[in-house]
Amino acid sequence: MMLSIEISLSLQICRALLDNEEKTCLFEASVSTAKNGPGELVNSECTPRGRHQIRACIGEDMPSNTIFVGRRPTGQIYSEALSAQFPERDWILTRILWLSGLEVGRNRLANVDTMQRYIYIHGCPDSLPIGKPLSHGCIRMHNRDLLVLFDLVKVGTQVTIHE
Repeated sequence: MMLSIEISLSLQICRALLDNEEKTCLFEASVSTAKNGPGELVNSECTPRGRHQIRACIGEDMPSNTIFVGRRPTGQIYSEALSAQFPERDWILTRILWLSGLEVGRNRLANVDTMQRYIYIHGCPDSLPIGKPLSHGCIRMHNRDLLVLFDLVKVGTQVTIHE
């Protein structure tokens, strides 16, 4: 049976739903989406709406709190000491689910392309607040929640982001 992901910007919730008649919820967790709100334009630091799919699942078998830069593990593990050293850094930790838009002109191609904007569902430090919009466009999750979601999905899983 197929699975899909639904992300509510107004509720700051991510749900994994079975694509059955009842839309059975297998997973639910709080998220943090863009501080700048919803939007699709490049460089807007907004979270794109609409239908997407997971283009890549990155970080399988890496330890929790692995730090990623450019979708590659750095070999470092996040710590409070590193956080204090780089207080303004937008940490991408543990796993990355890279999204690709499916709606040409809305979130795919030209200046609204979700994939080219590098929009992910990714882990963040557990000390960061979740449940309110604070990201730079991506969908942040606490690491323990992301690990559960990561094990449920695969490349091609549909993701709908709505207000």
